Amino acid sequence: MAEFTLELNDDQKQVRDWLHGFAADVIRPAASEWDEREETPWPVIQEAAKVGIYSLDFYAQQFFDPTGLGIPMAMEELFWGDAGIALSVVGTGLAAVGVLANGTEEQIGTWIPQMYGDVDDVKVAAFCSSEPDAGSDVASMRTRAVYDQAKDEWVLNGTKTWATNGGIANVHVVVAVVDPELGSKGHASFIVPPATPGLSQGQKFKKHGIRASHTAEVVLEDVRIPGHCLLGGKEKLDQRLARARERAASGGERVKNAAMATFEASRPAVGAMAVGTARAAYEVALDYAKTRTQFGRPIIDNQGIAFQLADMRTQIDAARLLVWRASWMATTGKPFTSAEGSMSKLYASETAKKVTAQAVQILGGNGFTREYPVERMHRDAAIYTIFEGTSEIQRLVIARTLSGMPIR
Repeated sequence: MAEFTLELNDDQKQVRDWLHGFAADVIRPAASEWDEREETPWPVIQEAAKVGIYSLDFYAQQFFDPTGLGIPMAMEELFWGDAGIALSVVGTGLAAVGVLANGTEEQIGTWIPQMYGDVDDVKVAAFCSSEPDAGSDVASMRTRAVYDQAKDEWVLNGTKTWATNGGIANVHVVVAVVDPELGSKGHASFIVPPATPGLSQGQKFKKHGIRASHTAEVVLEDVRIPGHCLLGGKEKLDQRLARARERAASGGERVKNAAMATFEASRPAVGAMAVGTARAAYEVALDYAKTRTQFGRPIIDNQGIAFQLADMRTQIDAARLLVWRASWMATTGKPFTSAEGSMSKLYASETAKKVTAQAVQILGGNGFTREYPVERMHRDAAIYTIFEGTSEIQRLVIARTLSGMPIR
């Protein structure tokens, strides 16, 4: 078991510096353009594929880093470059995590490579869980999956929303209800292969931030998929549902559903994304405060500015420590007895919103214009307290874990 350490080894430092260079040289120069265009930055994704960043191998190497710091380190550097473009580069990873968390070895080997494509023909994937009436309230999910035993096929019907890469993805991972009486415990995850009839893109959302990342509805109308596209297989699903029915009848402990297993695995990574955006805004504000003069001296000479920057840096470092701790715990198999994963996502998300707002304030009128990147960073930071579990949901998870009570 790897010991927890704050010192990156030589290999990790080399990867960090390589990612930082890509973020500085490729992502940042393109950030403003793709934010304005509100389109998927395919050329940047292809460049990431060419150098090996957008690939299964790269994320596998980071995922299996024994210290647990590979993924958060990578997320921080890429999102330091730009949140919207970085989300387009890493968005496929959420679908991949869904397959890794719930799929068989054969499913992992079959579908994850198809999510990324290759250097000459890059692809993306989408994880589809949220619905118009079921975001944080996963028990209200309505998308149904019905098994057609005669044909060994699953039939999916419903509408998903807020899906990163939804509709443009080569592979969609869809969470659906298989047993409505079990609530959130009656869910399962399915692979919808490329070009499957009945799956279409609904509304594409025009967003406040992360505008270079494609977000849309996914409509499923009598979508038929082979039985082997049920992640984990039907035997495993039947066993899990039987246990859930027994526990429901006896009032026993809850069983985690497929969507929540995916979110729990990815929350520290989202925290790292927030740290990257916060750090970027802080660095712009610090440089500006050193060079901007008012009344004959740099504005950082004023305590009102200097103390803000001191607080910003302190909060960023604290957020990173929480993220690294949760990532290390997850990798080494230590239980989140105090909801450390949710803690990391909560604090880092709130820090990103606060720090980017302070950066805008420090830049004053300039910070309010698109001539300076903190305006975009502030818009982007708003998403961290919303997606993959709102800050309110994180607090609920933490409070329930600490108290052992069904707090509502």
